[in-house]
Amino acid sequence: MNEHSKRIILAMIVACQLMMVLDASVLVTALPEIGRTLHLSTAALTWVQNAYILAFGGFLLIGARAGDILGRRKTFSAGIALFSLASVLAGLAPTASLLLVARAMQGLAAALATPSALALLSVSFSAARERSKAIAVYSAVSGAGGSVGLIVGGLLTDLISWRAGMFLNVPIGIVLLLMVPRYMQETESKTGRLDIMGAMTSVIGMTALAFGFVQAASGGWETPQVWVSLALGGISLAAFVRIEALAKEPITPLRLFASRTRSGAYLGRLFLLCGNYPIFFFVPQFLQNVLHFNSLEAGLAIMPFTVVQFGMMYAMPSLVARFGNTKVLIAGLIIAITGTSWLSFLSADSSYLSHVFFPLIVMGGGAGMIFQPFTTLGLSGVDAKDAGAASGLVNVAHQTGASLGLAVLIAVFEAVNRQAVPSVTSFTHAISVSLVGSAVFLTASLLAVLILLLPADRAQRAVAASMQNAS
Repeated sequence: MNEHSKRIILAMIVACQLMMVLDASVLVTALPEIGRTLHLSTAALTWVQNAYILAFGGFLLIGARAGDILGRRKTFSAGIALFSLASVLAGLAPTASLLLVARAMQGLAAALATPSALALLSVSFSAARERSKAIAVYSAVSGAGGSVGLIVGGLLTDLISWRAGMFLNVPIGIVLLLMVPRYMQETESKTGRLDIMGAMTSVIGMTALAFGFVQAASGGWETPQVWVSLALGGISLAAFVRIEALAKEPITPLRLFASRTRSGAYLGRLFLLCGNYPIFFFVPQFLQNVLHFNSLEAGLAIMPFTVVQFGMMYAMPSLVARFGNTKVLIAGLIIAITGTSWLSFLSADSSYLSHVFFPLIVMGGGAGMIFQPFTTLGLSGVDAKDAGAASGLVNVAHQTGASLGLAVLIAVFEAVNRQAVPSVTSFTHAISVSLVGSAVFLTASLLAVLILLLPADRAQRAVAASMQNAS
Protein backbone atom coordinates (compact mmCIF):
# COMPACT_ATOMS: atom_id res chain seq x y z
CA MET A 1 0.00 0.00 0.00
CA ASN A 2 1.52 3.33 -1.08
CA GLU A 3 1.71 6.47 1.08
CA HIS A 4 -1.06 8.26 -0.84
CA SER A 5 -3.52 5.42 -0.20
CA LYS A 6 -2.53 5.31 3.46
CA ARG A 7 -3.19 9.03 3.86
CA ILE A 8 -6.64 8.67 2.29
CA ILE A 9 -7.49 5.69 4.49
CA LEU A 10 -6.36 7.62 7.58
CA ALA A 11 -8.50 10.58 6.48
CA MET A 12 -11.52 8.27 6.10
CA ILE A 13 -10.97 6.68 9.50
CA VAL A 14 -10.55 10.10 11.09
CA ALA A 15 -13.72 11.33 9.36
CA CYS A 16 -15.63 8.34 10.74
CA GLN A 17 -14.33 9.00 14.25
CA LEU A 18 -15.17 12.69 13.91
CA MET A 19 -18.78 11.76 13.05
CA MET A 20 -19.05 9.64 16.19
CA VAL A 21 -17.53 12.10 18.66
CA LEU A 22 -19.34 15.05 17.13
CA ASP A 23 -22.62 13.25 17.60
CA ALA A 24 -21.88 12.69 21.27
CA SER A 25 -21.23 16.39 21.87
CA VAL A 26 -23.00 18.46 19.23
CA LEU A 27 -26.19 18.60 21.31
CA VAL A 28 -24.55 19.51 24.63
CA THR A 29 -24.71 23.28 24.19
CA ALA A 30 -28.22 22.79 22.77
CA LEU A 31 -29.52 20.82 25.77
CA PRO A 32 -31.27 23.77 27.46
CA GLU A 33 -33.10 24.49 24.18
CA ILE A 34 -33.96 20.79 23.72
CA GLY A 35 -35.31 20.72 27.28
CA ARG A 36 -37.55 23.69 26.58
CA THR A 37 -38.69 22.38 23.20
CA LEU A 38 -39.40 18.80 24.27
CA HIS A 39 -40.23 19.53 27.95
CA LEU A 40 -37.39 17.56 29.57
CA SER A 41 -35.91 18.10 33.05
CA THR A 42 -32.15 18.36 33.69
CA ALA A 43 -31.96 14.69 34.72
CA ALA A 44 -34.09 13.57 31.77
CA LEU A 45 -31.83 15.52 29.41
CA THR A 46 -28.99 13.15 30.24
CA TRP A 47 -30.81 10.49 28.20
CA VAL A 48 -30.34 12.56 25.05
CA GLN A 49 -26.65 11.78 25.58
CA ASN A 50 -26.91 8.41 27.28
CA ALA A 51 -29.28 6.87 24.71
CA TYR A 52 -26.45 7.36 22.22
CA ILE A 53 -23.40 6.48 24.28
CA LEU A 54 -25.00 3.49 26.05
CA ALA A 55 -26.02 1.89 22.75
CA PHE A 56 -22.60 2.80 21.37
CA GLY A 57 -20.69 1.27 24.28
CA GLY A 58 -23.06 -1.66 24.75
CA PHE A 59 -22.92 -2.90 21.16
CA LEU A 60 -19.27 -2.09 20.47
CA LEU A 61 -18.11 -5.58 21.37
CA ILE A 62 -20.51 -7.31 19.01
CA GLY A 63 -19.71 -4.66 16.41
CA ALA A 64 -16.04 -5.59 16.68
CA ARG A 65 -16.88 -9.29 16.38
CA ALA A 66 -19.12 -8.63 13.38
CA GLY A 67 -16.17 -6.96 11.67
CA ASP A 68 -14.03 -10.04 12.22
CA ILE A 69 -16.70 -12.43 10.88
CA LEU A 70 -18.34 -10.41 8.11
CA GLY A 71 -15.36 -8.32 7.03
CA ARG A 72 -14.33 -4.96 8.41
CA ARG A 73 -14.96 -2.92 5.28
CA LYS A 74 -18.48 -4.31 4.96
CA THR A 75 -19.25 -3.69 8.64
CA PHE A 76 -17.73 -0.21 8.44
CA SER A 77 -19.96 0.68 5.47
CA ALA A 78 -23.10 -0.72 7.13
CA GLY A 79 -22.40 1.34 10.25
CA ILE A 80 -21.88 4.56 8.28
CA ALA A 81 -25.09 4.01 6.27
CA LEU A 82 -27.20 3.30 9.37
CA PHE A 83 -25.63 6.25 11.20
CA SER A 84 -26.52 8.64 8.39
CA LEU A 85 -30.12 7.39 8.30
CA ALA A 86 -30.49 7.63 12.10
CA SER A 87 -29.09 11.18 12.02
CA VAL A 88 -31.86 12.21 9.63
CA LEU A 89 -34.48 10.60 11.89
CA ALA A 90 -33.07 12.36 14.97
CA GLY A 91 -33.15 15.70 13.23
CA LEU A 92 -36.80 15.19 12.28
CA ALA A 93 -37.96 13.68 15.61
CA PRO A 94 -41.16 15.47 16.78
CA THR A 95 -41.13 14.05 20.34
CA ALA A 96 -38.59 13.22 23.04
CA SER A 97 -39.33 9.48 22.76
CA LEU A 98 -38.60 9.39 19.02
CA LEU A 99 -35.46 11.46 19.52
CA LEU A 100 -34.16 8.95 22.08
CA VAL A 101 -34.95 6.01 19.75
CA ALA A 102 -33.05 7.72 16.92
CA ARG A 103 -30.13 8.48 19.24
CA ALA A 104 -30.00 4.80 20.26
CA MET A 105 -29.96 3.84 16.55
CA GLN A 106 -27.03 6.20 16.06
CA GLY A 107 -25.24 4.48 18.93
CA LEU A 108 -25.81 1.04 17.40
CA ALA A 109 -24.51 2.30 14.04
CA ALA A 110 -21.44 3.82 15.69
CA ALA A 111 -20.80 0.48 17.39
CA LEU A 112 -20.62 -1.19 13.99
CA ALA A 113 -18.38 1.41 12.32
CA THR A 114 -15.89 2.43 15.02
CA PRO A 115 -14.21 -0.90 15.91
CA SER A 116 -13.74 -1.71 12.24
CA ALA A 117 -12.25 1.74 11.65
CA LEU A 118 -9.73 1.36 14.47
CA ALA A 119 -8.89 -2.20 13.40
CA LEU A 120 -8.34 -0.99 9.81
CA LEU A 121 -6.01 1.68 11.18
CA SER A 122 -4.06 -0.93 13.11
CA VAL A 123 -3.71 -3.15 10.04
CA SER A 124 -2.96 -0.34 7.55
CA PHE A 125 -0.19 1.21 9.67
CA SER A 126 1.92 -1.73 10.79
CA ALA A 127 5.29 0.00 11.37
CA ALA A 128 5.68 1.30 14.91
CA ARG A 129 6.54 4.90 13.99
CA GLU A 130 3.80 5.36 11.38
CA ARG A 131 1.26 3.69 13.64
CA SER A 132 2.22 6.07 16.46
CA LYS A 133 1.64 9.06 14.17
CA ALA A 134 -1.67 7.66 12.92
CA ILE A 135 -2.88 6.97 16.46
CA ALA A 136 -1.81 10.50 17.46
CA VAL A 137 -4.08 11.96 14.77
CA TYR A 138 -6.90 9.55 15.68
CA SER A 139 -6.55 10.36 19.37
CA ALA A 140 -6.49 14.11 18.74
CA VAL A 141 -9.74 13.85 16.80
CA SER A 142 -11.27 11.64 19.50
CA GLY A 143 -10.38 14.15 22.19
CA ALA A 144 -10.77 17.49 20.41
CA GLY A 145 -13.69 16.51 18.18
CA GLY A 146 -16.04 16.53 21.13
CA SER A 147 -15.10 20.11 21.97
CA VAL A 148 -15.53 21.14 18.34
CA GLY A 149 -19.01 19.63 18.52
CA LEU A 150 -19.85 21.94 21.41
CA ILE A 151 -18.98 24.99 19.30
CA VAL A 152 -20.70 23.79 16.14
CA GLY A 153 -23.76 22.73 18.11
CA GLY A 154 -23.99 26.13 19.75
CA LEU A 155 -23.64 27.92 16.42
CA LEU A 156 -26.32 25.84 14.72
CA THR A 157 -28.68 26.15 17.70
CA ASP A 158 -28.43 29.93 17.72
CA LEU A 159 -28.60 30.44 13.96
CA ILE A 160 -30.98 27.65 12.91
CA SER A 161 -32.12 25.00 15.41
CA TRP A 162 -30.72 22.24 17.59
CA ARG A 163 -32.05 19.84 14.93
CA ALA A 164 -29.48 21.11 12.42
CA GLY A 165 -26.72 19.46 14.46
CA MET A 166 -28.20 16.06 13.69
CA PHE A 167 -28.03 16.66 9.94
CA LEU A 168 -24.35 17.67 10.15
CA ASN A 169 -23.08 14.10 9.78
CA VAL A 170 -25.20 13.14 6.78
CA PRO A 171 -22.98 14.63 4.02
CA ILE A 172 -19.86 13.22 5.71
CA GLY A 173 -21.48 9.78 5.74
CA ILE A 174 -22.44 9.99 2.07
CA VAL A 175 -18.90 10.96 1.03
CA LEU A 176 -17.44 8.09 3.07
CA LEU A 177 -19.82 5.57 1.51
CA LEU A 178 -18.73 6.71 -1.94
CA MET A 179 -15.02 6.47 -1.07
CA VAL A 180 -15.01 3.10 0.75
CA PRO A 181 -15.26 0.82 -2.36
CA ARG A 182 -12.45 2.73 -4.07
CA TYR A 183 -9.86 2.98 -1.32
CA MET A 184 -10.53 0.33 1.34
CA GLN A 185 -9.67 -3.30 0.82
CA GLU A 186 -11.95 -5.88 2.40
CA THR A 187 -10.34 -7.90 5.18
CA GLU A 188 -10.55 -11.66 5.17
CA SER A 189 -13.83 -12.93 6.62
CA LYS A 190 -13.68 -15.55 9.33
CA THR A 191 -16.10 -18.33 10.08
CA GLY A 192 -17.79 -18.04 13.44
CA ARG A 193 -20.86 -17.00 15.37
CA LEU A 194 -21.95 -13.76 16.96
CA ASP A 195 -22.12 -13.93 20.73
CA ILE A 196 -25.66 -12.52 21.03
CA MET A 197 -26.10 -13.47 24.70
CA GLY A 198 -22.84 -11.82 25.63
CA ALA A 199 -23.82 -8.65 23.77
CA MET A 200 -27.29 -8.48 25.31
CA THR A 201 -26.14 -9.02 28.90
CA SER A 202 -23.51 -6.29 28.51
CA VAL A 203 -26.06 -3.83 27.04
CA ILE A 204 -28.68 -4.62 29.68
CA GLY A 205 -26.09 -4.37 32.45
CA MET A 206 -24.70 -0.98 31.48
CA THR A 207 -28.12 0.48 30.65
CA ALA A 208 -29.59 -0.71 33.95
CA LEU A 209 -26.73 0.83 35.93
CA ALA A 210 -27.07 4.17 34.14
CA PHE A 211 -30.87 4.09 34.52
CA GLY A 212 -30.50 3.42 38.24
CA PHE A 213 -28.28 6.45 38.81
CA VAL A 214 -30.47 8.73 36.69
CA GLN A 215 -33.56 7.51 38.58
CA ALA A 216 -31.75 8.33 41.82
CA ALA A 217 -31.17 11.83 40.45
CA SER A 218 -34.86 12.21 39.58
CA GLY A 219 -36.60 10.62 42.55
CA GLY A 220 -34.00 9.99 45.25
CA TRP A 221 -32.23 6.85 46.43
CA GLU A 222 -35.26 5.55 48.30
CA THR A 223 -37.10 4.87 45.02
CA PRO A 224 -37.47 1.08 44.48
CA GLN A 225 -36.65 1.39 40.77
CA VAL A 226 -33.17 2.63 41.69
CA TRP A 227 -32.14 -0.49 43.57
CA VAL A 228 -33.90 -2.85 41.18
CA SER A 229 -32.04 -1.25 38.26
CA LEU A 230 -28.67 -1.31 40.01
CA ALA A 231 -29.17 -4.95 41.04
CA LEU A 232 -30.19 -5.89 37.50
CA GLY A 233 -27.12 -4.12 36.18
CA GLY A 234 -24.77 -5.95 38.54
CA ILE A 235 -26.37 -9.36 37.85
CA SER A 236 -26.31 -8.82 34.08
CA LEU A 237 -22.65 -7.83 34.07
CA ALA A 238 -21.75 -10.84 36.23
CA ALA A 239 -23.66 -13.03 33.76
CA PHE A 240 -21.74 -11.37 30.92
CA VAL A 241 -18.39 -12.33 32.46
CA ARG A 242 -19.62 -15.88 33.02
CA ILE A 243 -20.88 -16.19 29.44
CA GLU A 244 -17.62 -14.88 28.03
CA ALA A 245 -15.61 -17.32 30.13
CA LEU A 246 -17.60 -20.30 28.77
CA ALA A 247 -18.33 -19.19 25.18
CA LYS A 248 -16.39 -20.86 22.39
CA GLU A 249 -16.38 -17.64 20.40
CA PRO A 250 -16.79 -14.77 22.89
CA ILE A 251 -17.15 -11.17 21.78
CA THR A 252 -14.68 -10.31 24.53
CA PRO A 253 -11.90 -12.89 24.78
CA LEU A 254 -10.90 -12.74 28.43
CA ARG A 255 -7.30 -13.43 27.37
CA LEU A 256 -7.11 -9.75 26.42
CA PHE A 257 -7.10 -8.95 30.14
CA ALA A 258 -4.14 -11.27 30.78
CA SER A 259 -1.87 -8.35 29.92
CA ARG A 260 -1.47 -6.03 32.88
CA THR A 261 -0.71 -3.20 30.47
CA ARG A 262 -3.93 -3.60 28.48
CA SER A 263 -6.06 -4.10 31.61
CA GLY A 264 -4.61 -0.96 33.16
CA ALA A 265 -5.24 0.99 29.93
CA TYR A 266 -8.89 -0.12 29.77
CA LEU A 267 -9.56 0.62 33.44
CA GLY A 268 -7.70 3.92 33.38
CA ARG A 269 -9.55 5.06 30.27
CA LEU A 270 -12.91 4.14 31.81
CA PHE A 271 -12.20 6.26 34.92
CA LEU A 272 -10.80 9.05 32.74
CA LEU A 273 -14.05 9.34 30.78
CA CYS A 274 -16.12 9.01 33.97
CA GLY A 275 -14.47 12.23 35.05
CA ASN A 276 -13.83 14.04 31.78
CA TYR A 277 -17.08 13.62 29.83
CA PRO A 278 -19.53 15.05 32.43
CA ILE A 279 -17.49 18.27 32.55
CA PHE A 280 -18.85 19.11 29.11
CA PHE A 281 -22.38 18.56 30.34
CA PHE A 282 -22.07 20.77 33.41
CA VAL A 283 -19.86 23.62 32.18
CA PRO A 284 -22.23 24.67 29.36
CA GLN A 285 -25.09 24.57 31.89
CA PHE A 286 -23.11 26.95 34.12
CA LEU A 287 -22.19 29.25 31.25
CA GLN A 288 -25.78 29.50 30.00
CA ASN A 289 -27.78 29.44 33.23
CA VAL A 290 -25.43 31.40 35.51
CA LEU A 291 -23.30 33.61 33.25
CA HIS A 292 -26.18 33.92 30.72
CA PHE A 293 -24.13 33.00 27.66
CA ASN A 294 -26.12 31.94 24.61
CA SER A 295 -25.47 28.55 22.95
CA LEU A 296 -22.82 29.87 20.56
CA GLU A 297 -21.03 31.85 23.26
CA ALA A 298 -21.00 28.78 25.51
CA GLY A 299 -19.45 26.71 22.72
CA LEU A 300 -16.82 29.35 21.98
CA ALA A 301 -16.07 29.69 25.70
CA ILE A 302 -14.80 26.11 25.73
CA MET A 303 -12.51 26.77 22.75
CA PRO A 304 -9.36 27.17 24.94
CA PHE A 305 -9.63 23.51 25.95
CA THR A 306 -9.95 22.43 22.31
CA VAL A 307 -7.08 24.56 21.01
CA VAL A 308 -4.61 23.44 23.67
CA GLN A 309 -5.62 19.78 23.45
CA PHE A 310 -5.32 19.73 19.67
CA GLY A 311 -2.03 21.59 19.81
CA MET A 312 -0.57 18.88 22.03
CA MET A 313 -0.96 16.45 19.12
CA TYR A 314 2.18 17.94 17.55
CA ALA A 315 4.25 17.52 20.70
CA MET A 316 3.12 13.99 21.53
CA PRO A 317 5.36 11.95 19.17
CA SER A 318 8.53 13.55 20.57
CA LEU A 319 7.27 13.37 24.17
CA VAL A 320 6.43 9.67 23.84
CA ALA A 321 9.72 8.94 22.07
CA ARG A 322 11.69 10.60 24.87
CA PHE A 323 9.75 9.59 28.00
CA GLY A 324 7.54 6.66 26.97
CA ASN A 325 3.76 6.34 27.00
CA THR A 326 3.37 5.65 30.71
CA LYS A 327 5.32 8.65 32.00
CA VAL A 328 3.58 11.02 29.56
CA LEU A 329 0.25 9.56 30.66
CA ILE A 330 1.00 10.12 34.35
CA ALA A 331 2.04 13.73 33.72
CA GLY A 332 -1.07 14.36 31.63
CA LEU A 333 -3.38 12.98 34.31
CA ILE A 334 -1.76 15.09 37.03
CA ILE A 335 -2.22 18.21 34.89
CA ALA A 336 -5.84 17.28 34.10
CA ILE A 337 -6.61 16.70 37.79
CA THR A 338 -5.09 20.08 38.64
CA GLY A 339 -7.19 21.88 36.04
CA THR A 340 -10.41 20.09 36.98
CA SER A 341 -9.88 20.77 40.68
CA TRP A 342 -9.33 24.45 39.88
CA LEU A 343 -12.53 24.53 37.82
CA SER A 344 -14.50 22.99 40.70
CA PHE A 345 -14.18 26.25 42.69
CA LEU A 346 -17.02 27.77 40.66
CA SER A 347 -19.51 29.95 42.52
CA ALA A 348 -22.41 32.22 41.59
CA ASP A 349 -19.95 35.15 41.62
CA SER A 350 -17.36 33.49 39.38
CA SER A 351 -16.19 35.21 36.24
CA TYR A 352 -15.43 33.42 33.00
CA LEU A 353 -11.83 34.59 32.61
CA SER A 354 -10.43 33.67 36.02
CA HIS A 355 -12.63 30.71 36.94
CA VAL A 356 -13.27 28.98 33.61
CA PHE A 357 -10.85 30.16 30.91
CA PHE A 358 -7.57 29.39 32.69
CA PRO A 359 -8.67 26.05 34.19
CA LEU A 360 -9.80 24.94 30.71
CA ILE A 361 -6.34 25.72 29.33
CA VAL A 362 -4.72 23.55 32.00
CA MET A 363 -7.26 20.77 31.44
CA GLY A 364 -6.71 20.89 27.67
CA GLY A 365 -2.97 20.48 28.11
CA GLY A 366 -3.48 17.45 30.31
CA ALA A 367 -6.13 15.88 28.06
CA GLY A 368 -3.87 16.29 25.04
CA MET A 369 -1.31 14.05 26.74
CA ILE A 370 -3.70 11.29 27.79
CA PHE A 371 -5.72 9.82 24.94
CA GLN A 372 -2.90 8.70 22.64
CA PRO A 373 -1.02 6.72 25.34
CA PHE A 374 -4.21 5.05 26.55
CA THR A 375 -5.06 4.03 22.97
CA THR A 376 -1.55 2.76 22.22
CA LEU A 377 -1.31 0.78 25.48
CA GLY A 378 -4.82 -0.65 25.01
CA LEU A 379 -3.72 -2.15 21.66
CA SER A 380 -0.23 -3.24 22.74
CA GLY A 381 0.80 -6.82 22.10
CA VAL A 382 -2.51 -7.81 20.50
CA ASP A 383 -2.53 -10.69 18.03
CA ALA A 384 -4.03 -9.95 14.60
CA LYS A 385 -6.96 -12.29 15.35
CA ASP A 386 -7.89 -10.15 18.39
CA ALA A 387 -7.40 -6.74 16.78
CA GLY A 388 -11.13 -6.14 16.39
CA ALA A 389 -11.95 -7.19 19.97
CA ALA A 390 -9.11 -5.11 21.41
CA SER A 391 -10.14 -2.00 19.48
CA GLY A 392 -13.70 -2.64 20.61
CA LEU A 393 -12.60 -2.70 24.24
CA VAL A 394 -10.76 0.62 23.83
CA ASN A 395 -13.98 2.21 22.67
CA VAL A 396 -16.14 0.32 25.20
CA ALA A 397 -14.03 1.77 28.02
CA HIS A 398 -14.43 5.21 26.42
CA GLN A 399 -18.21 5.11 25.95
CA THR A 400 -19.00 3.17 29.13
CA GLY A 401 -16.98 5.62 31.19
CA ALA A 402 -18.79 8.56 29.57
CA SER A 403 -22.28 7.15 30.22
CA LEU A 404 -21.65 5.93 33.76
CA GLY A 405 -19.75 9.05 34.76
CA LEU A 406 -22.57 11.28 33.52
CA ALA A 407 -25.20 9.12 35.25
CA VAL A 408 -23.30 9.10 38.56
CA LEU A 409 -22.51 12.80 38.58
CA ILE A 410 -26.01 13.89 37.56
CA ALA A 411 -27.18 11.93 40.61
CA VAL A 412 -24.63 13.88 42.68
CA PHE A 413 -25.81 17.15 41.11
CA GLU A 414 -29.50 16.50 41.82
CA ALA A 415 -28.82 15.28 45.38
CA VAL A 416 -26.96 18.50 46.23
CA ASN A 417 -29.36 20.79 44.35
CA ARG A 418 -32.46 19.16 45.85
CA GLN A 419 -31.36 19.89 49.41
CA ALA A 420 -31.31 23.66 48.90
CA VAL A 421 -33.82 26.35 48.03
CA PRO A 422 -33.73 26.64 44.21
CA SER A 423 -31.46 29.54 43.25
CA VAL A 424 -28.47 30.39 41.13
CA THR A 425 -26.27 29.85 44.18
CA SER A 426 -27.57 26.33 44.86
CA PHE A 427 -27.41 25.44 41.16
CA THR A 428 -23.78 26.57 40.94
CA HIS A 429 -22.86 24.78 44.17
CA ALA A 430 -24.32 21.55 42.79
CA ILE A 431 -22.21 21.95 39.63
CA SER A 432 -19.13 22.65 41.77
CA VAL A 433 -19.63 19.47 43.80
CA SER A 434 -20.16 17.49 40.58
CA LEU A 435 -16.86 18.80 39.23
CA VAL A 436 -15.16 17.63 42.42
CA GLY A 437 -16.58 14.23 41.51
CA SER A 438 -14.93 14.55 38.08
CA ALA A 439 -11.59 15.23 39.77
CA VAL A 440 -12.10 12.14 41.95
CA PHE A 441 -12.69 9.97 38.88
CA LEU A 442 -9.56 11.38 37.21
CA THR A 443 -7.60 10.57 40.37
CA ALA A 444 -8.91 6.99 40.17
CA SER A 445 -7.60 6.87 36.59
CA LEU A 446 -4.19 8.03 37.82
CA LEU A 447 -4.19 5.36 40.52
CA ALA A 448 -4.99 2.68 37.93
CA VAL A 449 -2.00 3.84 35.91
CA LEU A 450 0.31 3.91 38.93
CA ILE A 451 -0.80 0.50 40.21
CA LEU A 452 -1.11 -1.40 36.93
CA LEU A 453 0.72 0.37 34.12
CA LEU A 454 3.79 1.81 35.85
CA PRO A 455 5.05 -1.54 37.28
CA ALA A 456 4.41 -3.22 33.90
CA ASP A 457 6.36 -0.46 32.15
CA ARG A 458 9.28 -0.81 34.57
CA ALA A 459 9.30 -4.59 34.08
CA GLN A 460 9.38 -4.21 30.30
CA ARG A 461 12.21 -1.69 30.50
CA ALA A 462 14.17 -4.02 32.81
CA VAL A 463 13.75 -6.93 30.38
CA ALA A 464 14.79 -4.74 27.44
CA ALA A 465 17.86 -3.51 29.36
CA SER A 466 18.94 -7.02 30.34
CA MET A 467 18.59 -8.24 26.76
CA GLN A 468 20.64 -5.31 25.52
CA ASN A 469 23.36 -6.01 28.08
CA ALA A 470 23.37 -9.68 27.17
CA SER A 471 23.86 -8.88 23.50
